[in-house]
Formats: sequence, C-alpha cells, structure tokens
Amino acid sequence: MTHNVELAPSKRVGLAHLWAAGGYSAGGLIRLAREAAFRQEVVAGIGLVVAYTVMDVSASVWLSAAVLFLLLVAMEAMNTAIEEIIDRISPEVSDTGKHAKDLGSLAVFCLISANSIVLLYALTLHLRA
Repeated sequence: MTHNVELAPSKRVGLAHLWAAGGYSAGGLIRLAREAAFRQEVVAGIGLVVAYTVMDVSASVWLSAAVLFLLLVAMEAMNTAIEEIIDRISPEVSDTGKHAKDLGSLAVFCLISANSIVLLYALTLHLRA
C-alpha cells in the first residue's frame, strides 16, 4: 500500500497564516462533504431552520440552535478525522480502532440529541402559545 507523503509547509504568520488557515478549513469542509452523515445533518439543519421560522422562535432559541449545529458539524469533522487516522494506521479490524470509532460516533450522537432537545423545547413553547 502506498501513501502520498508531503513535507509540512513552513509556518506562516500574520495575514498569511489567517489565509492559510481558511484554506485548510475549506479543505476540511470539502472532505467532510463527502460523508453521507454530514450531508444528512445539513439537510436536517435546513429542516430546523424551516421549523424554527414557522414556529417564530425567540432569539435565544435561534442562538442555541446555531451554536449546537456548529458544534455538531465540528464533532462530525472530528469523528471523520478519527476514522481517517484509524483507517490509515490500523487498516485491520482491531478492538482499539473499533473503540475509537465508536467513541467518535457517540460524541456525534450526543450532539444530535442536544439539537433534538432544543427542537423539542421550541416545539413545546410553540404549542403552548
């Protein structure tokens, strides 16, 4: 099995560092977009925007929902990174690799649950009104 190995670029400073970091983040987003789970989460996020708009929720619910959704995206990125690393260093099936992947999946599930709790809270407020 061969892998492309490149030397790390030299460290940048100032605006060049900020520009490079933005490029790395864009690359991460492009990689994450290849994950079915991420695409499903984005569709669910769009559904949440529609639901919150229809329910005319408060600014605090919008803020909570936005922060939790961004945390979900971040955790999905971390979970994907864990999977990539495990697949690279341990292509065979191992308990350690399985545990690492399962823990990453649990972290994503917890944030999906947190997003669902905010939705249920907003729905409860809407139905009481």
